[in-house]
Order: sequence, then C-alpha cells, then structure tokens
Amino acid sequence: MVATLLIIMVVLLLLGFPMMIPLIAAPLVVLLIFFPNIDPIFMIQQMMEGISGYVLLAVPLFIFAADIMSTGQTSKRLLDFVGSFIGHIRGGFAITTAAACTLFGSISGSTQATVVAIGKPMRQRLLSVGYKDSHAIALIINASDIALLIPPSIGMIVYAVVSGTSVGDLFIAGIGPGILIFLFFAVYSYFHAKRYNIPLADKSTWVERLRFTKKALFPLGFPVIIVGGIYSGVFTPTEAAGISVLYALILELFVFRSIKIVDVPRIALSTGLVTSAVFVLVAGGQAFSWVISYARIPQLVTGAVLPADPTALNVLLIVAIFFFIGCMFVDPIVVILILTPIFYPVAMAAGVDPVHLGVVITFQAALGSATPPFGVDIFTASAVFNRSYLDVIRGTPPYIVMLIIVAILVILFEEISLFYRYLF
Repeated sequence: MVATLLIIMVVLLLLGFPMMIPLIAAPLVVLLIFFPNIDPIFMIQQMMEGISGYVLLAVPLFIFAADIMSTGQTSKRLLDFVGSFIGHIRGGFAITTAAACTLFGSISGSTQATVVAIGKPMRQRLLSVGYKDSHAIALIINASDIALLIPPSIGMIVYAVVSGTSVGDLFIAGIGPGILIFLFFAVYSYFHAKRYNIPLADKSTWVERLRFTKKALFPLGFPVIIVGGIYSGVFTPTEAAGISVLYALILELFVFRSIKIVDVPRIALSTGLVTSAVFVLVAGGQAFSWVISYARIPQLVTGAVLPADPTALNVLLIVAIFFFIGCMFVDPIVVILILTPIFYPVAMAAGVDPVHLGVVITFQAALGSATPPFGVDIFTASAVFNRSYLDVIRGTPPYIVMLIIVAILVILFEEISLFYRYLF
C-alpha cells in the first residue's frame, strides 16, 4: 500500500501535475484497489470536512491583509523605522533586513509575501553598500522564513486544524524561536560585514528616529492587536484576522493613502487565487489523512522508523528529519497535512507537548522553504528578483546551518517555545 501510494504520487509529479492532483488521486487509487468495499463518496465528505473548520477563515483574511500591506506603505515604514536605529552599526543593513522581515512576518504570516514586501527594497540597499547579490538574496529568503513562526503563521493555522491544537497557544509559542533565529542572523551579519569591510550607514539623529517611529506606529500596531488580542481573550484568531484586514484597509486607504478603493478588488482577486490553492490542498490533505489512517499506514511508517517504545526526543528528532526533507521538495502546507496525522498520535503517546510539536513541525517547514532543491521561497525569490536558481541558492549554506542549530536547540529545550507558560 505504501509503495503504491508513493509511486502514484511521484509519477504524477514527474508528469507535471500540480500537487493537488497526486494528493487526491493517490489515496483514491489506494482506496479503490485495497478497500473496494468502501464507497469513494467518503473521500468527498472528508474533503468537505477538511475545509469546514471555522479557524480556517483566518487563512484568507491574513493573506488579504498581507496583500494589502505589500501593495501599500507598511513595509517601507517598517524598514525606515528599523534602519534608523540599527542601520549605522556594523552589518546594519543586513540586520535591518532580518529585523524588518521579522516584523513584517508578525504582520503577514506569509514567507512569500515577506520576500516580496521586504526583499524588493532591501536588496537594492544591500547591493548599494557592497553586499554580493547571492548573500543579499540568501539573507532575504531565510529571514523571511521567520514569518512561518512569528504569529500570525499560516503554517501553524494548518497544523492546528489537523491536530486540534490551540491556535492562540501556537502563535505565542512561535515568538521565542522566531526571535532566536533573528539573533543568530544578526550576529552572523555583524561578523560578515566586519570580515568583508562593508561600509557603515550614516547614523540617524534622534529627530529622524522620532520621525520614523511616528510613521511606523500604526504598522507596529498589527502584532500588538493580533497577539495581545488573542492571548488576552478579547477575540479569537479568526476574529483577529478579520480585524487585521480592516486595520490594513484603514491604514493604506485613509491614513497612508497608498492605495485607492479601485485597487481593492484587484488585491482581493490575488488573495482569492492564493486562498483557493491553499484550500484545495487542505481539502485534499484531509482526504489523504483519512485514507492513510484507515489503511493504518501511520502505524506502518512509525513502526519502521521508531523504536518500540520511543522517547519524546526520539519522536521529535524523527519528526524534524521527515518534515525537513519533505519541505525541501514539496510545499510546507502539503507536508504538514500529510505527515502530521502520521506522527501526531505517536508523539502524544511519547509525552510530547502538542504545542511544542507544532513549533518543531512549523520550524522544519520554515527551514525547508528556503532549502534546495525545491524550497518554495527559492522560486519566489528567483521570480521576484529575476535571478537564476543557482544565483539564488549560492549564498544559502550559512543560513541553513544556523537554522539547523536553532532547530536543534528548539527540540532540546522546549522552554524556548513554551516560555509563556513560565511567565504567566
């Protein structure tokens, strides 16, 4: 059964079919061949059930808010704000890029939106002060992956739907690992700039800093509203997503006046196209999960790769390896949908905290998104910056090494992700 499932998926992918086709076709064929007594209509029912969750309403809303801000001035104001405080220190331009990606990620929840919104303006700034293009692009795509950890994370929402874990807890838990990644990138940027003698930017005066801070106050309100509102219980994650759209529209339409009313339908259409692809994947993932669970494939897979009585650490290491490799080849959302149902039950049996597991899984999704051969952010950057595949991946190895180190720390020390339980 497992071999049949894999062969069908690989063949369809090699033939050029989009991921949604093998995701649905492979389990359907397995169902027809090995379980002919099961009515295939159950597949349709499972697909509908997969996208019926209330929490999934947050996905198109967060994507819509990110699209509005990418079109408007939010990203520029965040860049100016961060640059005014740290742009003058050694490696300041690179650190500004990482910090801006972190901040924009806390607003958008999308790695690809962050590549576009922060990458376009910052790449030119990095090149103008002497950074190699390969290093600039590698920094942008890897720092953008922090968006998968810093709330609101689309990946965490999908994991929450599959596992039934609290979205609010996952959002809070992603903050620690996200900040840790930024700190690693900042330290590396400092020593890289020192080694290659990258020029320093002019130091901003306090008057300029105050001006840029005032301009950034409204964009900085996004994470406060999202995280503060959810964790304080004022509203749910889905309601926070709706509020973020309203807030983005008010800022860009009436405060910044960077877009016009006539632009909103075009932005909404772009959001609709992305959302439809995500929801088809989620629906297919639910049907896939149901079939492999019915066929007891999770027990076969985990029995083959895990010892008879695995510890929590055993499970987390295997989960990290499987998700990391999977996200190198396939969209992270698909990997979360396919692999989470396989490893979640055994992780719970081993005593792994479901929130910690969600952070580890999302972290590997972030890591795989910028890792060759098929990390999704690599192709996004290639299209946005009009650079070849090899140009994009040339500078990524140092960042991949740093992300792997942070991933190991997150696995070994759950306090990094569950810090909020010790504070409150």
